[in-house]
This record gives sequence, C-alpha cells and structure tokens, in this order.
Amino acid sequence: MSKYDQLSAHYQTIHHFNHAQAMLGWDAAANMPAGGNDARSNAMAELSVHVHRLSTQPQLEDWFGQAEQEALTGEQQASLREMKRQWQQATVVPEELVQAQSMAGSKCEHAWRTQRQENDWAGFEKNWKEVVALSREEAQIRGDALGVTPYDAMLDKFEPGTSSASLDVLFSEVKLWLPELIEKALAKQRSETIIMPTGRFSTASQKALGLDVMKLLQFDFTRGRLDESVHPFCGGVPSDVRITTRYDEEDFVQALMGIVHETGHARYEQGLPNAFAGLPVGEARSMGIHESQSLFFEMQIGRSQPFISHLSRLSAEAFNAHQDPVFAEENLQKIYTRVEKGFIRVDADELTYPAHVILRYEIERDLINGVIEHTDVPALWDEKMQASLGLSTKDNDKNGCMQDIHWTDGAFGYFPSYTLGAMYAAQYKATMTNTVDFDAAIQSGDLSPIFQWLSDNIWSQASLHTTDELVKRATGETLNAAHFKKHLEGRYL
Repeated sequence: MSKYDQLSAHYQTIHHFNHAQAMLGWDAAANMPAGGNDARSNAMAELSVHVHRLSTQPQLEDWFGQAEQEALTGEQQASLREMKRQWQQATVVPEELVQAQSMAGSKCEHAWRTQRQENDWAGFEKNWKEVVALSREEAQIRGDALGVTPYDAMLDKFEPGTSSASLDVLFSEVKLWLPELIEKALAKQRSETIIMPTGRFSTASQKALGLDVMKLLQFDFTRGRLDESVHPFCGGVPSDVRITTRYDEEDFVQALMGIVHETGHARYEQGLPNAFAGLPVGEARSMGIHESQSLFFEMQIGRSQPFISHLSRLSAEAFNAHQDPVFAEENLQKIYTRVEKGFIRVDADELTYPAHVILRYEIERDLINGVIEHTDVPALWDEKMQASLGLSTKDNDKNGCMQDIHWTDGAFGYFPSYTLGAMYAAQYKATMTNTVDFDAAIQSGDLSPIFQWLSDNIWSQASLHTTDELVKRATGETLNAAHFKKHLEGRYL
C-alpha cells in the first residue's frame, strides 16, 4: 500500500468520527432536551479529542514526507495538499487546548441561548471571557506557525489564502459606496406602497411551503432533511445533509428565505464529488465559497422576479389565501427587496447586510490581535452601529454584540465569509448569463441549467483548486467586487 493510500485511509477514518460529531451537533441544536447538555458536551469534547489524536499521530509526518516522493496524479497531488493542510492545522494546537475550547464553547453557547433573551451581558461576559482567552491562545499558536498575525491565522481556517490586509482594502472600498447606495434605495422606496403580512401563518403550513420550495430547488430528500432550531444552519455530511430554520407564526417571510439560503448550502454539500467522499479534497473549498452557494440561492435566484413569481403562487396555496394581496407577485417582490436599517444581521436585507459583516470583522480582528479587550465590545458595537446604520445598541446587547452564535464557541474569522460569498455569487451570475438563460430557466420551473453550471464549475471541483484558482476557472477572473456593486445598483436603484 502506498503512503498516499495509507494517508487516504487514515483521513477516511477521521471523516467517520467527524460524521458522528456532526450528527451529535445537529441533534443538540434540533432535538436534545436542555437537561442533556452537560453529558452531550462531555461526549462531544471526548470525540473532539479523539479526532485531534487521530489527526496528530506521530507517524503522519513521515507518511507525508514519503507520499510527496511518490508518483501521483494531479488530483492525488491536490488531495495530498489538502490532507497536509488539515494535518498542519491540527498538529499546531495542543490537545489540552482543543478539549478546553470544546468545553468552554459548549458551556458559553448553551448559556447564551437564555442570556441573550434576557439581555444578560454580565452573565454572558463571564463565560465568553474564557472563550476569547482560549481563542487568542489558539490564534497566537497558529499565527506563530504560519508567520502571520493571530487574526490572519484564524481567517486561514475558514478562508485559506485570505488576509486581513486584503479584506481591509476590499471592505474600505465597500464602505465608500455602500452608505450612499442604502440612502438612495431608502429614498426610492419611500414612495412605494407595500402590504406586510398580518395574521397567523401556522408552522405546519410554513414547513409544507418550505418543502415545496426545496423541491423546486432540487434538494435530494433521500440524502437530507429539514428541521427546526434556534439558529438556522446547515450541518450533517454530504450523504446526509441536515438543514434547519426557525418559524414565526406572525411572519412567514424570514423562515421561507432562510430555507432557500440553507438549501444553497445543502445543494453544494450534496453536489460534492463522490470520488473524493471522506477526503479533505472532497470537502467544500472555503466558507466564503460555501456562503457563495447559499447566497446565490437566496439573493441571485430567490429574490429574482421569476422566482418570486413561484413563491407568490406556492405561498398563496400554502396559506389558502389566493385573493390576499400580500401574496401578489409585485407585493412579494417589494417585501423581499425591502431595505431597512435594522439591528439583526440574520434579518438584514441584502443591501445593509455588508455593513453588519464589516462591523463584526473590524471588532473580531482587533479582539483576536489584542488591540481591544472583550469588555470593550458592547461600546464599540454601539459606536460602529451608529456610524454605519445610525442605530444605537446602548444597553441593548441582545440585539447588539450578543445576537450571533459564532463568537459563543470561538468561531472568530468566519464573518467575512458572508460578504465574500455575496460577492462571489454576483460574479458567478454575471458569468453564467453568458451561456445560461437565467430568468427563463427559473420561469420554466426547471432550474437544471443553472444547477448544471454550478455543478460543473463549483460543486464538482470541491477543494481541487485554491479559492482564487476555482473562481478564476469559473469566471475568468479572481474576486472582483465590481460585479457585486453592479448587481446591487441594478436591483435597488
């Protein structure tokens, strides 16, 4: 057996344990009773340590050295590169730190669910302090190993090849044109009449509607399912993808588009190549590319006029409201392209969303690099919210710095992925329309031509290429934010 084959078998084993871990995580969010949390946290921490031990076995260094001397195909070389990348990421962090982070993250996240509702910053801060301290320790270790800043080392986990220097340039450009674009869109919408949903939209009807929309988006129900959780997410594994949403019986709008978004994540997972199943090279390229799929589904497909036409028909049927003007195509289009300055990122519209992301990026960058302390975050959040969206979060931390799940378990470096994803999605659409009649495909109800393009250019490529190579092969250029700006101007002005 070649060393490459031995490494492949070893990483398949790690994948099986990660599969179990993913299902335990999904269950904790979607099904587990509150009393099960302590035991579940212990079980998941134990699994984390086991995976970490498998990922850091001493013989792996020799195996990588020998495998690099073997005659490998181009795809095998890419596979070896991705295995080695994961190995380097794992070996640099000591086991005790992995276990401590798992425990601190579980504890902080579980308590956060209640603390957020109660606006209890003081209670949250006690748990979060530990999460931040451990994340900084991890970032310092990774940064030293990679020869980059602590925050850049955390970015590398989610966005290989991206640096805060490049993000600073990208986001400072966006900050130059975004505020004016938001004000123009708000001014344009002031003269429009819009009918907002009122009444009760039962969870059962909303779920049935969501499942119909998932069918339209060609989700494979033999390899995945839809459930409910506090914070919508896509989890599981490519052969069994679990997506969740949350329902509000007074408003069907958010949950429905949330399902479209998570279905984008899920279709990417379901579209990853079987040939590399269980191997690092068979995984999604980066979180930015993952978000580009969910945001392609939500923003490029989901809020397009022909798709809103389907939503108009399906939602009127689901709620038995054929005469209700709320569900008229034109009205739904206004609802789904409504611009509003709000506190909550997950409820933000497409236009104000980047402001939410940039704020979080600037805070977490400085927090992990030690420029600010965790106790500075509420005041900084308030200051940046006032500067970017004119809203104050003073004494309102549940709708400020406590609103996201990401920081509760130390996922620092993730937030930029959302705006990178939106930019990539706009770039794919600009390229795709050269060969695919985008609107006609959606109108017909058979979106196969669109999904075929995504499959050929993104899904089937998994992690065979770097992010820049992947995007350049698909669109002819690396990330170009001009496509995003043009898309927003076209839709909102």
